[in-house]
Amino acid sequence: MSQHCSNPFNGCVRKTLERYFADLDGHPPGDLYQLMLAEMERPLLEKVMHHTGGNQTQAARLLGLNRSTLRKKLQHYGLDE
Repeated sequence: MSQHCSNPFNGCVRKTLERYFADLDGHPPGDLYQLMLAEMERPLLEKVMHHTGGNQTQAARLLGLNRSTLRKKLQHYGLDE
């Protein structure tokens, strides 16, 4: 199976993870799944909220989330101004 992907995010994530593991220098990573979610989710929410002018209904629709789920995520990251 080819590692080539037409999705540019895929390549960025791969390169970031390669650097992350190299920087660990053999030390075990901790809670990597949650780390990756937090690192990607916050900027995603910030940009989508900016793109929609703060309209949570539009943002939830764009993200494919329920509006109450979006509100909880915004609160979690302190983005619920």
